[in-house]
Amino acid sequence: MLMVGEGWDSYRLLDSGNDRKLEQFGPYAFIRPEPQAMWTPRLSDWDAAGEFLPGSDEDGGGRWHMSQDIPEDGWRLCWEEAHFNAQPTPFRHLQFFPDMAPVWEWMRAQLDGRDDAETLNLFGYTGVGSLALSQHGRVTHVDASKKSVARARDNAALSGMEDRPIRWLVDDAAKFAAREVRRERRYDGIILDPPKFGRGPKNETWRLEEGLPSLLSDCRKLLDADSRFLFLTVYAVRMSSLALAGLVDELFADLPGQIEHGELAVREAGENGRLLPTAIFARWGNSG
Repeated sequence: MLMVGEGWDSYRLLDSGNDRKLEQFGPYAFIRPEPQAMWTPRLSDWDAAGEFLPGSDEDGGGRWHMSQDIPEDGWRLCWEEAHFNAQPTPFRHLQFFPDMAPVWEWMRAQLDGRDDAETLNLFGYTGVGSLALSQHGRVTHVDASKKSVARARDNAALSGMEDRPIRWLVDDAAKFAAREVRRERRYDGIILDPPKFGRGPKNETWRLEEGLPSLLSDCRKLLDADSRFLFLTVYAVRMSSLALAGLVDELFADLPGQIEHGELAVREAGENGRLLPTAIFARWGNSG
């Protein structure tokens, strides 16, 4: 299945093609590499504040070339009631992932009517997903990057949500989940967005294909028949969503609910906007 982001006031996919995409982030447009945009752009002229020029290695790297002045400390955007700071990073993104908007909507729908839910956001990055979940209860936000967690706290302050029941933790996500299993904790929902490769706060090494099965196994142990969801996204890997769904199906076979899988995509603005794929996902929903 497809989960499609249609854009909103703070974000639009304006055009794509020739291995690039043109996006609007509030008052500024940016050009970023996009190898899946194999078609021809529809717009003849791309006017942008900056462009990310990729390096020669396929694992990332590169630099921003700016043609307009932008605020050094970023600028404010919002999704629903969540406000957050956008800013170009050395990793080609702008401090949040706009294609996750339909995921935030789906998770909130699974928790509809709840204000006492316990949810867990692993690899939570700058916290927009945690802010979205916080209207339904207590959230535990885990990321190995101290800078990302600090930015997430800043985004909570921008949103006027400093007093929301959110635990902001700098920790290795896999090790944290394993400890929560030993503590016999349970959650109503879990979202996880593991990287292809990463390092924990104590230089622990993470490789997706090696670590994902045990991490998902621990996540399953933190959920029960009364829990509402698990949502797993994976970016930039040579893997099918069928593989993710097969793993989730094996681990969740004893629980009620439905397992679905597919791709995240963003639709170009305008009439007959094309769909640009961004990631694969698998999800378990148990909304009753």
